[in-house]
Amino acid sequence: MKIIKDTKNELEIEITGESHTLCNALRKTLMEDKDVESAAYIMEHPIIGEPKLYVKAKNPRKSLKKAAETIKKRCDELKKEISTPPKKTTKKTKAKSKSKSKK
Repeated sequence: MKIIKDTKNELEIEITGESHTLCNALRKTLMEDKDVESAAYIMEHPIIGEPKLYVKAKNPRKSLKKAAETIKKRCDELKKEISTPPKKTTKKTKAKSKSKSKK
């Protein structure tokens, strides 16, 4: 990661080795923050370009950290959800659900 611009209300960073996936998730999550005025990213070349993320906020570093933590939390929740085995249904449960669907 390379910091391009770092002022009180603006932060621009180059995120080496990343793509639209991370940058778009960060941009979307940043825009959920009421303290963020704008968030955007650009990739100057679609194959070899390194994305540059721009944040304008009351405290852009704090907002970026919060967005990263939110994304991590959401990923952890998804990981937990898909790692939990599905609940097994019994014949009794299946019979109840069939009778409810016929009504």
